Amino acid sequence: MVRYKAIISYDGTNFSGFQRQPKGRTVQSELEVTLSKMASQPIEVHASGRTDAGVHAIGQVIHFDFPYERPLERMRYGLDTQTPDDIACRSVEIVADDFHARYLATGKTYEFRVDIGKPRSPFRRYYASYFPYPIDVKKIQQALPDLLGTHDFTSFCASGSSVEDHVRTIDEASLTVSPDGDELIFTFSGNGFLYKMIRILVGTLLKIGNDRMPVDAIPGIIAGKDRNLAGPTAHPEGLYLKEVRY
Repeated sequence: MVRYKAIISYDGTNFSGFQRQPKGRTVQSELEVTLSKMASQPIEVHASGRTDAGVHAIGQVIHFDFPYERPLERMRYGLDTQTPDDIACRSVEIVADDFHARYLATGKTYEFRVDIGKPRSPFRRYYASYFPYPIDVKKIQQALPDLLGTHDFTSFCASGSSVEDHVRTIDEASLTVSPDGDELIFTFSGNGFLYKMIRILVGTLLKIGNDRMPVDAIPGIIAGKDRNLAGPTAHPEGLYLKEVRY
């Protein structure tokens, strides 16, 4: 068996998330159906991590074992063209047999887009979370540095997580505004993120920008280790897995 690593992109709008499920269309299932046809035998796909329903990926990383070696461009092209139109394969390479897309990942970068236009854009409805309220960008940018460093992010972890260790390191937390002023683009980079952590971070920061939470609230929320202290969970359609590092 030959182990392949692939970088894929997908539009999460019509998926029930990445992970295979008994019911619902998933990215993993579509990839496995395609690869199994190509190999004429069952193929299992492993990813760097799950994404929820509606969440997109620009640079999701997967690995799979294939029964024989194929030219890289043929493998990439086959995976790219035989999967549905909402999945694309950016690159493929052969890796060592002990490579694992999830367990060897050392960091990830996520992007979160918020539509603040008035009126809202119908073309962004599946690709940015809409926030129709007044927003002070400078207050959000003032609060962002409080997220940097190594912390116990229990307050920013949704219920339902099976992970016991909530300590993570964030080395980038930034916000830019689109040239037309109608979209906020958050970027978060770190060694790992908890269940729905990015969406809760954004929900909290939007409350700060909307003057419903003080600018200096983040340190107290982190110290409290209580999900009830943080803001709401932002909608999934604004979230993109941008890059996985190894």
